[in-house]
Amino acid sequence: MPRRAVSFSAAELSLRLPDESDEEPDRSTPEDKTIESRERTLLRKLGLSFFIFGLINNVLYVIILSAALDLVPPSTPKGIVAFCNIAPSLVAVSWSYLFKGKIRYTKRLTACCGLSTLGMLVIALFDSLYMRLLGIAMASFSTGMGELTFLQLSTTYSPPSIAGYSVGYFASGTGAAGLVGAFMWWEVRGLGVRLGVGMSSLMPLLIPLTYYFLLPTTSAFLYPMSSAIYNDMLSPPAPISALPYTPLAAAEDEEGEEEGTMSSGPQRGVALSIADKWRLVQPLIPKYMLPLFLVYLFEYIINQGIGPTLLYPVPSVEGHWILSKIIHSVRDYYPLWQLVYQATVFLSRSSISLGLPPLPARLLPLPAVLQFMILAILGYESAVGFFSLEAESTNVFFVFLLVCVEGICGGLAYVNVFYHINHEPPDSTISHDIEKTRQEREFKIGSIGFAVSNGILLASILAVPTEIELCKAQITRGKLLCKGL
Repeated sequence: MPRRAVSFSAAELSLRLPDESDEEPDRSTPEDKTIESRERTLLRKLGLSFFIFGLINNVLYVIILSAALDLVPPSTPKGIVAFCNIAPSLVAVSWSYLFKGKIRYTKRLTACCGLSTLGMLVIALFDSLYMRLLGIAMASFSTGMGELTFLQLSTTYSPPSIAGYSVGYFASGTGAAGLVGAFMWWEVRGLGVRLGVGMSSLMPLLIPLTYYFLLPTTSAFLYPMSSAIYNDMLSPPAPISALPYTPLAAAEDEEGEEEGTMSSGPQRGVALSIADKWRLVQPLIPKYMLPLFLVYLFEYIINQGIGPTLLYPVPSVEGHWILSKIIHSVRDYYPLWQLVYQATVFLSRSSISLGLPPLPARLLPLPAVLQFMILAILGYESAVGFFSLEAESTNVFFVFLLVCVEGICGGLAYVNVFYHINHEPPDSTISHDIEKTRQEREFKIGSIGFAVSNGILLASILAVPTEIELCKAQITRGKLLCKGL
């Protein structure tokens, strides 16, 4: 019996295939319904797997940022934590630029899991500032390499609608990581760094369990399909010569060139050259990388440079009964902003997986513009203040609202950029070499992380003097709260 083309619903893929018609009568047989039920199950497993990957891979990163006040002495700028939490990650995301050949996902994920656990244990077991920064750096490298690997893993699923489905759920998981990580530290910080961070070191073990026992294989989604998959609002049509659509995924244990090597043979010799990578990355810089770089630059200056200075007097029970149940000391404001920010990031990063339409490509720079406006307003609020110091509820609500918008902008920028990347058609200038086309897709989505990490890295450098100068400005106008942190 010939294999049939699969039709996925909008709720499952957030993208309808152009040749689907809701008006046609249902002529499906019991066998068809059984196949469709199996395919829905596969999609749920795929979505859940990538959600768990995003959640566990990024949750340690968020815990470290949320615990910044507790990991370093009061006199140490919190931007140093952000710097050590992103600089090694920058090295990790540069991996796709430096090495070539077939990616060995099993080896990568095993190494990331071990390094994450070890890094969190170092943070928990040592009180020295330098040892804790070392542990942060180890966990950071693992997070950066893990994110790169999972995004590249999504491209091995075909057709592009399945790859976009995977990215949508991975982005949702990374957003949930922000919420879960900030909330976890809010709850366990009373236990101290040793026990609170030590407990989190077990979380990376969920990644290999999910990879081996839940994630469907790439071959489960391979079937003949017309290149009309590209005839949608996200991608230009594929050339006629590309018909029929050819799946790009390859089995993990397939014979082939290993990452970082240049073996001989027709299949093993396939690898992208420096010229290939430069040709591929050039059009991505203005379209995807610059908007994402600016979003993260502004976002992390707010979080690490301005956020620690957005402090107000502890609200009294009589005057502010709701705030008084949340804020018990001045030190509670910073983790509160982190929790609010991460909650809105989770919602916006989940927009694709919830079935909302993606942003049009022409609107991708919009989140960066809004983020800059929020940066300017919150900077002014910290240095000068829009309201009197006595108006606690007004000040807190004003900052709360702006932090919500900040999180929405950051989350939308992330999920939409990677979603659009995964729907880009193969490069038409390359001959029909399946392995090379697969490596192109892996490289293109992996190269975007370089912009994210550079934005966060530069922000962490700028956050240190920003926090210091804003604190000085507050002291000058008689607001001394930042001195007590």
